[in-house]
Amino acid sequence: MTILKEKVIVLTSYERTSLFRFLSVYLVSVFVLLAIIGYLFFENNRASMKSAMKFEMMYQARNLTSKIVMKAMKNDEQTLKPFDKTKFLQNLKHCRFQAGYYDENKKPIYTEIDEVGRFDTDFFVKNMKCYIVTEDKSAHLGVRYIVLKENDLAKDLDALRIKIIGYLVFSFILMGVVGYFLGRLFLQPVREQIESLDKFISDATHELNTPISAILMTIQSLRNVEPKKMKRLEASAKRLSTMYGSLTYRLEGGVEPSEDLCLAKIVEERVEFIKELIESKRLNIEMDLDATKIHMPKRSVHRLIDNLISNAIKYSDVGDTITVTLKNNVLKVKDTGIGIDEKMQEDIFRRYYRANDERGGFGIGLNIVLSICKRYKIKLGLDSEKGKGSTFKLTFPKIKR
Repeated sequence: MTILKEKVIVLTSYERTSLFRFLSVYLVSVFVLLAIIGYLFFENNRASMKSAMKFEMMYQARNLTSKIVMKAMKNDEQTLKPFDKTKFLQNLKHCRFQAGYYDENKKPIYTEIDEVGRFDTDFFVKNMKCYIVTEDKSAHLGVRYIVLKENDLAKDLDALRIKIIGYLVFSFILMGVVGYFLGRLFLQPVREQIESLDKFISDATHELNTPISAILMTIQSLRNVEPKKMKRLEASAKRLSTMYGSLTYRLEGGVEPSEDLCLAKIVEERVEFIKELIESKRLNIEMDLDATKIHMPKRSVHRLIDNLISNAIKYSDVGDTITVTLKNNVLKVKDTGIGIDEKMQEDIFRRYYRANDERGGFGIGLNIVLSICKRYKIKLGLDSEKGKGSTFKLTFPKIKR
């Protein structure tokens, strides 16, 4: 018997779901943390840039004030020398800021600034532009206020913002990759336990094959046994045979060739095979089957039918009815048993999951049904209500001619 080697490499759907949930929580947490760090870093740098800009502008403004004072003093000593104040102020600036010179009435003597707006504070930011206002109460050369304007703060902040976002995106991707490998690492012990369990089941089922075959052959040769006891013995043996078939199908490897099959005929054969199981529980079975052609491996079809009908038998009570219909490529297996709680309906297809511990089973039958449906593109549906039974619906793809 060959164990499926692909399990070691490919994540199962449930492992992918667990990994996705882990990564979702992990990445959301990382995103929030990085967003907070990025915001605080940006705000801290913005405050630092504004503070540095303020001191630089104040320094340049004081230099201009000193030059005006020096020129005023020199002009007082040379009162007879003609003096062009506007031209002097125009040539005075030797810095990267725009400058404006205003008299005591806040009227411009010479300015490169369109509008100042306020003179009551030494530093302010308006429309992402920095302004510094220096007042000379002596009004040398008639200049009472010197205003400097800086135009690059918005551009510098945008560059800083882009740089921070770039680093955050890179960090987020890096943390996502790390999180993915951490998730795979955390799933590894679970995978090893599942593989150990699979190996145990594989070995156990291999040992069961011989006694089950012997029991079935012995039943066929028995004579002078009460019919009731014979049916009970045959039902138990066939139940073991069905369970053995499910276990070996799940664990054996290899790809079976597909063939054209009559689904209605196979359903009738499988119902007949487990007829003793149905009768032992005094269940009624009703069938309405249309001739339907499908293209699948015969053994996989057997596993589909056996597991769905065995599941219906298992979760039905004595005297209940099982209805099997096949119309328009849709196979429905309906029971009037205990039903499945809505909260459990997504979990019943999980491997080794059992919705009811009292009804027995290994919890692999419906997982086999799901895996076969995925492999052969069969649409699987479930309609169930607690206490009112369940209906499993398989929609088979039509054969293209």
